[in-house]
This record gives sequence, structure tokens and C-alpha cells, in this order.
Amino acid sequence: MKFFYLRYWRESLNDWLFIFNREVRQIFHDGGALLFFIFLPLGYPILYGLIYTTESVHNVPIVVIDEDRSATSREYLGKVDATPDVRIVMDCPNMEEAKEMLRRREAYGIVYIPRSFDHDLAEHKAAHVAVYSDMSSLLYYKSVLTANTNVSLDMNADIKVRLSGNYTNKQDETARQAIAYESVNQYNPQAGMASFILPAVLILILQQSFLLGIGLLAGTAREGNKQHDLVPVERHHHGLLRIVFAKSSVYLLIYFVQSVYCLGVVPRIFELPQIGNPFTMFFFLTPFMISVVFFGMTLSTLIRERENVILVIVFTSLILLFISGISWPGAAVPKFWKAISYLFPSTFGVNGFVRINTMGADLLAVRREWDSLWILTAFYFFTACICYRFKIIRARIKTYKAYREERSRRSQGILTASEE
Repeated sequence: MKFFYLRYWRESLNDWLFIFNREVRQIFHDGGALLFFIFLPLGYPILYGLIYTTESVHNVPIVVIDEDRSATSREYLGKVDATPDVRIVMDCPNMEEAKEMLRRREAYGIVYIPRSFDHDLAEHKAAHVAVYSDMSSLLYYKSVLTANTNVSLDMNADIKVRLSGNYTNKQDETARQAIAYESVNQYNPQAGMASFILPAVLILILQQSFLLGIGLLAGTAREGNKQHDLVPVERHHHGLLRIVFAKSSVYLLIYFVQSVYCLGVVPRIFELPQIGNPFTMFFFLTPFMISVVFFGMTLSTLIRERENVILVIVFTSLILLFISGISWPGAAVPKFWKAISYLFPSTFGVNGFVRINTMGADLLAVRREWDSLWILTAFYFFTACICYRFKIIRARIKTYKAYREERSRRSQGILTASEE
């Protein structure tokens, strides 16, 4: 009995090593797999970092339409132009000319002051200033809106002081700001786009690259197999757990190295907020990486050709970013899409990683996401085993049928020859 168990474990280890080595050779001999497993996680984070490296924009060109032509309107526009966010490039006579400049991208915002601006203020009425912005970029919108909001608040305070009839500077200060406040941007001091969006994008890059790589290898295996099966019928591929664990070990080994680079090195290169504990991050990302690998192995059983994986996986990137609850408020996501998002490890991975990395949360603070990732790990491990078992049985049946047909043809050939 002892000799039997020893032989069984030795055989299991040999099969595991055989499948492991074969999978590694397939990755490094396949240009597409190398692209998705190695070069895409190395290059994509740098590309996104370079795109969003400018945390905020300054001196955004805008045009103005001043129909009032009063001292107050000139004061307002002078203060707007003095802000670091925008600069006035032209005073347009009408809205049509201003819109044309926006269309030609010579300006990214319009400030319209109506004819009744100073008259309304003189009669103690609320005066209005219309601000239009090019919404093709949120950074432009933010600069234009911030500049006009700050100037309007500052002029409102001056008008309140002028109308209050105070006698001392202390009374003027109280009238300007009855409740003193200080704005502090927690976890994102610069209020920049890169610090906000890049950590979430890094998680999605890791998930998408490995789903693409695993799916591509599955398509390659089918195309290179005589029976077009995912799992070949041979001596070393007869144990389900050996196949699943050997393949997943290769993917996890590469995944771990790429995760250290993407989530540890890239934020330091671009000086993004990174205050999380590395050990907490490691314990949290472990179920994320495992669940992504088993999720990819499950999806790979549906891939029949190499090109199909790109059609299945790539178009979901933007959708997953929105339904993760980072770029779009999670409370505003419809319940249907919220339920769909729970099927993807990136949903919990993005939220947990941002809290740990950017906000310094501990593992207890992301316990819900951590537990959810372990649940997904168990679920996708089960589905991967079921799908691979189905593929193994199907491959054996096809091989047996092919063997019977070949044997039948041979026997018919022999009978015909004997009759002749």
C-alpha cells in the first residue's frame, strides 16, 4: 500500500511537471501569448501613466461674450483671467463666433455675461453668468468651472461686505465668511485624474491581459490538436486536478511578477498616492489573482479559435471600469448591471485595491471585497474543473470514435483485397 501511494504521488508530480513545462514552452513560443502575458502588462501601464501624467491642466483657453460692458463685468472677467486655471483668448461679439472657436478647438470654454448683469446687481437682484465648456475632456470642464465658481464666490463676498454697512474690519471678515472652512483633498492632494483613475485601470489591465493570454493559448491548443480539443488525449493528461493545477501554476507565477510591477513599481514611477501596507496588499491580491486565473480557464473552454478571444474580452474593458463603481458612482449603477459586476473579480479587486493602496485601509476594512474574491475563487475553480472534465470526456469519446472508424476502414480494405 505504501509503495502504491509513493508511486501515485511520483506519477502525479511527473505529470504536473510535464504539463507545467509544456505550458511554459507554449507561452514563450507563441508571439501572441507573449504579447498578452509579458509585453502588454509591461507597456500598457506606462502608456496610461504618460497619458494621465498631467494631473490637472492650467491656462485653458476660453472666450468671453460681454454684453454688459460695465466696470463690474470687466472686473469679473479680469479675475477669471487672473486665475491659473484659464486664460481669455478673445472677446467675441456673439455666441455664433464663440461656438465656432470651440468647434475649431481654439478655445474650450465660453463665459457669457448678459446685458443686465450690472443692472441686476445695482437693484440687489441675483445676476447670472452663463458658462459653457467643452465636455469632450473632463479636465477642461473642471478648470473652466473651477475658475468661474471661485471668482463668483469671491465677488459675492465683496458685495455682501459692501452692502452690510459694517464699521470694523472684524465685521467685514465675518460678513465675508461667517463660517471659516478649509478644503482638504484626502488621498488625492492634487485632485488629479491620474491619482483617481490609474489605480483602477491597473487592476483592469492585469485582468484583461491574462484573460486574453489564457484564451489565446486555449485557441492555439485547439488549432494544434488533431481532434481540435482543448486537452490532448495522452498519458500525462489523464488527471483533472493535475491539468488544472499545472496550468494555473504557470499563469499564477507570471501573474505574481506582473502584479508586483504594475501595482508596486508603476505607481512609484508616476508618483501616485501609495500609502497602503505591502503585506496587506499581497494578502488581498492573492484571491484576486487566483480567481482571475480560474475565471480565464473557465472562459478558455469556450474559445475555439485564437481570434475569438479578442472579440470576447477586449470590448468589456470600458464596461467593467464603469460598473466597478470607481469612474461612475456605484450607487448610480442599475441593479441589473450591479449584479453582473459581481461575476467579475475586477469589481472587488478595483474597490479593495484603491482603498488599500490610496487610502491606507487594512484588511479588515476591505473584508467584504476580500471574502467576495475568495468566493469567486472557489466558484471559478469549480467551473474550471467541470468544464475541463467535460472537455476531457469529450476528447476521449472523439478519439475512441476516430479509432473505431479507422479500424473499420482498415478491415474493409483488407476484406476487399482478399476478395480480389
